[in-house]
Amino acid sequence: MRGVLLAGGTATRLRPLTSVTNKHLLPVYKKPMIFYPLETLLKAGIRDILIVTGGEHVGDFFRLLGSGKEWGARFSYELQAGAAGTGAALLLAEDFVRDSEFMVILGDNVVSEDVARFVRSFQKEKELFKAKILISKVKDPRKYGVVTIKGNRVASIVEKPKRPASSYVNTGLWMFQPDIFALLKGLKKSARGEYEVTDALATYARQGLLTYSILKSAWTDAGSFESLYRATVLMKRLEDQQRRKSR
Repeated sequence: MRGVLLAGGTATRLRPLTSVTNKHLLPVYKKPMIFYPLETLLKAGIRDILIVTGGEHVGDFFRLLGSGKEWGARFSYELQAGAAGTGAALLLAEDFVRDSEFMVILGDNVVSEDVARFVRSFQKEKELFKAKILISKVKDPRKYGVVTIKGNRVASIVEKPKRPASSYVNTGLWMFQPDIFALLKGLKKSARGEYEVTDALATYARQGLLTYSILKSAWTDAGSFESLYRATVLMKRLEDQQRRKSR
């Protein structure tokens, strides 16, 4: 399985921090933010990874990450012009993915859990499902894409609803078969003027082709000042726990 890390966008919610840099290069505790999603992919056994980012900062990413050799991996880079949304960014991965299943992770995802078992389960489920998403239970789902489930299928995904139908949210960690690219090419722009992967996932949900797994441990994004702070606190807490266990 290959990996795609989406690290573009303008991150207006984090200005002025992002006025001169990409948000995925901002620090989360002791590491640049992008290290966390990269480590999630690597721990899952994924070594061939495409990083999609804006052209303005690609040199910064390459100076930080290089070819991937030091990580025991191989990194490729793709430039996203403008900010046309996650759907447009993911389309840039079509040539990289070719005919293989792949995992996508948003660059501001901080996951404390090893997701390798979810990768293995998707490879067993691919006869029934075109995609799998990882979901997490949160206190205020109104800020996210809210997911309702029925059995082993996702019944619906609704972006930032005023009255959430559940407490489960789409974390931005997805697994796809390559059929997703045909679906992405038929997307229309959302109300925000962007092409959204969430709209493609919602189509799969309506067709009964979307499954899920639930993250059991702590998860947060880091796309706002509040969540960036939460991510830093989470990483420090986990490090402190590990230190106490090793004594």
